Amino acid sequence: MLIQTSRFGRTEIDETRIMSFSEGLPGFPKHRRFVLLQPAPDPVFFWMQCVDDPELAFVVCDPRTFVPDYRVPIRKDEIAALALADPGDCHVLVIVNKVDGELTANLLGPIVVGAHSWRARQVVLSDKQYGIRYRLLSPCSRQPVAQTA
Repeated sequence: MLIQTSRFGRTEIDETRIMSFSEGLPGFPKHRRFVLLQPAPDPVFFWMQCVDDPELAFVVCDPRTFVPDYRVPIRKDEIAALALADPGDCHVLVIVNKVDGELTANLLGPIVVGAHSWRARQVVLSDKQYGIRYRLLSPCSRQPVAQTA
């Protein structure tokens, strides 16, 4: 299937890999179909592109790349809604933002995707351990690497 994107132009996607958000995303209730676009062969960050709106895309990543012990408790109603065989049968992503030159992630609102159903939803965690602007990366220092002796 070909979709139009504002960042990559016309892009071929696998229809079986479309994530379906039955309730949309908070703030975007009418946008329900998204696909992950891989900008590099071995990326850390992906584009979560809306299939039906070329202008709507979010940068996402696997939070465990930066927070290895990050866990998302899955409630029984979410297991059913995502058609999970068990709570471990899912992928977890977080939305990444650039705030004051730093990359941050919303660890309080992870996106949970059924590994086989591709049903998805953004859940809101009650555990305030991480926050909505968890710092992933800071800008590199502009200090010189070498100095004259």
